[in-house]
Amino acid sequence: MRAYTSLLGHILGSHPDINGYYEMHLSYQSVKDLECQEQHYARQEELKPDSHYLFDKLLHNDYDLKLEKLNLEGAVILLALRPPEQTIKSIIHLFAKKNTNDLYSLPSEATKYYIERLVKLGEFSRQYPQRYYYLDAELIRSATQKILTALSRWLHLAVPLSGQYQRFSKTGIAGAGDSSPAIISGKVIDQE
Repeated sequence: MRAYTSLLGHILGSHPDINGYYEMHLSYQSVKDLECQEQHYARQEELKPDSHYLFDKLLHNDYDLKLEKLNLEGAVILLALRPPEQTIKSIIHLFAKKNTNDLYSLPSEATKYYIERLVKLGEFSRQYPQRYYYLDAELIRSATQKILTALSRWLHLAVPLSGQYQRFSKTGIAGAGDSSPAIISGKVIDQE
């Protein structure tokens, strides 16, 4: 959460080989869950002909990913982290803005979320070594072309990823990802 995953999801989802761009709030523990993902996405968006990937982002520890039960040799996992100070401040700011009593608006709870997420990602990376691509989330904005070139190679994409992306039906909608005005711009906004 708050690691430019909506931005990255839109960049990926705008590619002709990739379907998906938002957080579907699903767990993946069986082949049936993959079928559910495809059906869920197809109800919202049209599947691209001849595409190779179906994307989802798992931002919370409530959603599981059990690769050994999915029978997916070609699964591609991206892990993105943003430094703790920026992430925690961003979490607090987001939830304080919502004018709710959400626990994430408290520094202690936002920090707890970040630490618990790091622990879970650490467990995942030890369980599935070399099954994922790690990137420093800040690079999506500070070294856009470099990281998109590397990701394009890693994903074996014939057409490279672009910092320009399309808007989709859930772009900017709270609960599906980033709801800030920046995501609606259709391009990576350089980090200042």
